[in-house]
Amino acid sequence: MDKQDGRSVGDPGALRLDDPWYDTLASGWGELDDAAETTDGWGGTQPPPPPPPPVPGPRSAPHDEIYLAVQRSAAFQEVRRRYRRFVLPGTVVFLAWYLAYVIAAIAAPDLMGHRVAGALNVAMLAGLGQFATTFLLTWAYARHARLRRDSAALDIRWETQELTGGNTR
Repeated sequence: MDKQDGRSVGDPGALRLDDPWYDTLASGWGELDDAAETTDGWGGTQPPPPPPPPVPGPRSAPHDEIYLAVQRSAAFQEVRRRYRRFVLPGTVVFLAWYLAYVIAAIAAPDLMGHRVAGALNVAMLAGLGQFATTFLLTWAYARHARLRRDSAALDIRWETQELTGGNTR
């Protein structure tokens, strides 16, 4: 049987299916850290045994109770309130602007086709405005999060980590 490159199976340099390097991964590919692969009787490799499950440390209180208490806390409610006060109006304004663009393109094609400068018309300016407002809204969201929510959320996170003993589920 001929290979696609013109060599037959018995030729020197042909790949044999019992070649121990046939299924071997390159160094660092698909290997677990600090785990050695063992060879089976056929020259192939077996995956290393799975690591032992982590031993849970002592907990000061059940996680569910801690997270429910955090959710009911005034600090958490304040972070959520600040989030909603920015995101809901921002979403409504952006969707209204987008729908106005689409409706204007359908209902007032003459207005959208009005030339402003050279080949630039109102529809192109409004479309570019969509991109500009997307970036502006993203910048405003990141700034709002950094100035009004991140420090309070980080405080809540540290308190929760202390209550749970640093363990996650």
